Amino acid sequence: MSGAPRSIAMVLLSAIGDVVHGMPVATSLKRAWPDASLTWVIQPAALRLVEPHPDVDDFLVFDRSRGVAAFLDFRRRTRGRRFDLVIDLQVYFKAGVLTGLLRSPRKLGFDRARTRDLNTLFTTERIPARPTQHVQDQYFEFLHHLGVPPVPEWRFELTEDERAAQREFFNGLDRPALAVVLSATDARRGWPPRRYARALEAAESDLGLRPVLVGSRHPRETAVAEAVLAESGARIVDARRDDIRRLAWLLEGSSVVLSPDTGPLHIAAALDRPVVGLYGLTDPRVKGPYHGDPDLVVDRFPRAPDEPPTMEFRPGGMSRIQVRDVLEKLDLAVRRRLKTSLEAPPAAHGTVPGCPG
Repeated sequence: MSGAPRSIAMVLLSAIGDVVHGMPVATSLKRAWPDASLTWVIQPAALRLVEPHPDVDDFLVFDRSRGVAAFLDFRRRTRGRRFDLVIDLQVYFKAGVLTGLLRSPRKLGFDRARTRDLNTLFTTERIPARPTQHVQDQYFEFLHHLGVPPVPEWRFELTEDERAAQREFFNGLDRPALAVVLSATDARRGWPPRRYARALEAAESDLGLRPVLVGSRHPRETAVAEAVLAESGARIVDARRDDIRRLAWLLEGSSVVLSPDTGPLHIAAALDRPVVGLYGLTDPRVKGPYHGDPDLVVDRFPRAPDEPPTMEFRPGGMSRIQVRDVLEKLDLAVRRRLKTSLEAPPAAHGTVPGCPG
């Protein structure tokens, strides 16, 4: 391929946190090559979060729940299409197969050391190996390889109806909202319900916040929510629904967010919310809030003092997070947010770089 590509496919299916990290990659590619057509290969749940995206011309939806039929359908829908460049931002076999099904002379993926499940069989070119760094910066390595300047913008586009629902919800609260994410897909990232209960009581009584549970109604998350609601004396608003768009505007409208390492944390950070992140299983230097205040992270990830960042999961750290650790960070978030609001000129609430607020 010589010159600017005319058509680009970006393969990034899920999870939600990874998809959030992919959003500025799409924006960067479009800024560098505005005349190129950009297609994002994505799964349905993640599509719901990012669509519409002003820098993506087309979404190719891959529904893995359909099994082998999903791959056959994908091949049928892409037959006859040709891309100048395909970028595989994931390291697994599934993404590799889809990359292999796309017609392109240039298929760029991760280096062999970071891929799994024979993913490199489906790429023609790989970015150089590098020491482990934040996941967002690992995605930006693709841009550096292509000579594209990274544009750190997360362009969530809320509709007028979503804005109206957001205003109605937060106008109904008596205090600034503390959005609380209780669990993650991996249960090992969770924090004990009893400790959540104590922290939310203090957030209400000492910090003047209204705790609002956000997230889904998944059975595991519901079990944790019921335990917290039963244990805590705080007046907690349970706003959980199976609606990721609603989750996004709830996070954007909240004054502070409390969450373990999971997709909603990365949505909140991208939306420029103060995020108190709970880290014990994963390394926050790799999976912490990228667009956020590192001073607000509760870091109990087990590691040696001079150890470099790692992608490893290390159980045991979440139990080391105490209620006082969380309250110290929440207090800091409230004080910094108050200071910022007093010093800053009036601005649209929840504005993110590139995102109309």
